[in-house]
Amino acid sequence: MNHRLSLFRLVAAILVCLAVVPRASAQDLSALARPDMAASAVREAGAGISLALDLSLPVPFRVYTLDGPPRLVADFREVDWGGADPAGLIATERVRAARAGTVRPGWSRLVLDLTGPFAIEAAVMARDPDTGRARLTVRLAPADPDAFAARSRVPEAALWGLPRAETLPPPQRRQDGTRPLRIVVDPGHGGIDPGAERDGLRESELMLTFARELAEALIRLGHEPVLTRDGDHFVALETRIDIARAARADVFLSLHADALADGHATGATVYTLSETASDEASALLAERHDRDALLAGVDLTDQDDEIATVLMELARTETAPRSDRLADALVEGLRASVGRLHKRPRLSAGFSVLKSPDIPSVLVELGFLSSETDRRNLASPDWRARAVSGIAGALEAWAAADAAQAGLLRR
Repeated sequence: MNHRLSLFRLVAAILVCLAVVPRASAQDLSALARPDMAASAVREAGAGISLALDLSLPVPFRVYTLDGPPRLVADFREVDWGGADPAGLIATERVRAARAGTVRPGWSRLVLDLTGPFAIEAAVMARDPDTGRARLTVRLAPADPDAFAARSRVPEAALWGLPRAETLPPPQRRQDGTRPLRIVVDPGHGGIDPGAERDGLRESELMLTFARELAEALIRLGHEPVLTRDGDHFVALETRIDIARAARADVFLSLHADALADGHATGATVYTLSETASDEASALLAERHDRDALLAGVDLTDQDDEIATVLMELARTETAPRSDRLADALVEGLRASVGRLHKRPRLSAGFSVLKSPDIPSVLVELGFLSSETDRRNLASPDWRARAVSGIAGALEAWAAADAAQAGLLRR
């Protein structure tokens, strides 16, 4: 008895193992339905039309009509039309042509071009309980052209099977002086990307200190600063722009203090975005900023969709001049507060962090850690306080002029 029970258990275990072992390829296990063209047809049905489509298994579907020209459309999730000729379905002169194929991933479509307006009377997919196969039957009847045109449209569930569209907030309204200025202050680098380093000074640490001091000054003036980072951690370039957009920023201000291997550059510089750099040094600087992000694991090489690029360029036709005026104001503010600036304090380059099309954006190189004078200035609380005062004053002056111009544009 025990021997027979052990044998039974062994056989049961083998059957369980066989049940979980794959017995066919992924292609064999596909859930795609396939049409049986020999058992399917589009025929006349009295004064109307009848579609009978035999399928290997039932699938979700929907049918509707379109006008201009009149068409019957059947969407399936999903029928594999590979190797099938939909024209072979036509057995009536009331249908001009038929075509089928994939309409998007997971969905296929059959389209019948009708000779005139025929409205859908019934559409049913029945399953054969014995074979598991399915048969879609659609009956069409002659319709008044005006009534057909009025009822022929893509159903409201045109995105059937896809997630609902996200509800987006209304577009950001340009600042007009009636509310506090929202300023995103972006201390460059951080975390695994410390930026430039000289004599024990790190660009990431210096810029975070300066950003905090600038934010405090802006709060005292009644503005609303937001820092892209408030600690020593890495933030990707594209994420910094996302933070600005989420904050519904009026201004994006990125802070840096780079170092140059060659030359003796010194003093602050204010950059705006351009495809062509003002000079070779600016091009190398922009390349190094973006390369640091790539080394940290961020891929910035994807190309924008053409339509998106056109829309962004349209947005920049308004934003770019505002960024230019902001940069000019910052140069004047810094010159008045700290005195000497870079020999060319107003430059442009293709910094990725400045590429937001709808937010005036500038990058301020407060100095160069390769310069002993700049290192001394950036480490000095007194110099930083004067630089903070110059930037904060420039932002206020720009905001007032920008709001006045916005009022003129509305008129």
